[in-house]
Amino acid sequence: MMKTALVTGGATGLGREVAIRLAARGVSVAIADRNQEKLQEAIAGLGGTNGSHLPIPVDLTTDGAPDRVIRQCCEKWGQLDLLVNNAALGEIEPFFESTAKLWNNTLSINVTALLMLTVAAGRHMRERRSGRIVNLTSPAARMALPNYAAYAASKAAVDSATRSAAVALAPYGVLVNSVSPGMMDTEMQLITEAKLAEVEKRPNLEEFLEERTRRVPLGRRAQISEVADVVIWLLLDAPGYVTAARLNASGGLDKD
Repeated sequence: MMKTALVTGGATGLGREVAIRLAARGVSVAIADRNQEKLQEAIAGLGGTNGSHLPIPVDLTTDGAPDRVIRQCCEKWGQLDLLVNNAALGEIEPFFESTAKLWNNTLSINVTALLMLTVAAGRHMRERRSGRIVNLTSPAARMALPNYAAYAASKAAVDSATRSAAVALAPYGVLVNSVSPGMMDTEMQLITEAKLAEVEKRPNLEEFLEERTRRVPLGRRAQISEVADVVIWLLLDAPGYVTAARLNASGGLDKD
């Protein structure tokens, strides 16, 4: 039977690359994203027969949205085999100018929506005694980043939620893991770094990016395709004994 997957934040960047690779492996893919224009482009790029993939325009932070999204997938295909929690917000804010608004917005999508999607998908997967969930975390979860504090804290929470979900779902044969990508030139990463350079009063953006890249032991940034390969491995190819793992795909930046 054909597998089915939901990728959140899949209209651009890493999420889109993961969706493309899933479709290439014969998986029917639902993409949930609030950018409706990019969402339709992403779905069109998956190929397949008409209706084989599912666009879900949604703001995952709205009340009940995670449950509705999982229900849409199950109504479409009668099952959901794979979930990729990729949607995230990463904004720079000087530490002494921290606002509750940014913290609430960041935690709402990066943590609350992720957990509620995992719970809703987990209930379905529990009944089928099968399924795999991959959450996107970050090296930031283990760093002191005063001007990126909300994002870093949210990813530390993702690590904790991943472990909790993995243990809760393990008795039912459902695997929950995470991937830590490090530096990739996605749209979000480039916008974030430009803002970080501004906040840290670094007018030469190219020099600033080169300096950051030198911190990576492998000496370069990740290609989006490389990180997507890791996500796909956990979803489709990893042995069934791998769960509660945090897989670092950061070129050595994330070492633990």
